[in-house]
Amino acid sequence: MCSTTTGNSDLGLTDKNSACTCSTDAHGHTDTASVASTAPTVDYLVAGMTCSHCVASVTEELEALDGVEAVSVELNAGGTSKVTVSSATPLDADAVRAAIDEAGYSLVTA
Repeated sequence: MCSTTTGNSDLGLTDKNSACTCSTDAHGHTDTASVASTAPTVDYLVAGMTCSHCVASVTEELEALDGVEAVSVELNAGGTSKVTVSSATPLDADAVRAAIDEAGYSLVTA
């Protein structure tokens, strides 16, 4: 999936094209199957992450779980970071906790 950016992003990239065509067919119709995901998405709170290495460690451990399709992290250095996991099927909470523990961080529970 792609996105277009009309200004500078954190990576310093700009898109001067008028539109992204990666999810359109030969007739210009949007392929909604490739744009919208039906995977369950769950947010987790993780304590102890401080940098991009921490993010990479947590992401790697979570992506190793069966069914995980995507992981994204909103880093709150030194605080509680939001980790969003999309998966083909619901994930076992103990498996998620174990993956985060294996990376060296703590799952925050309410």
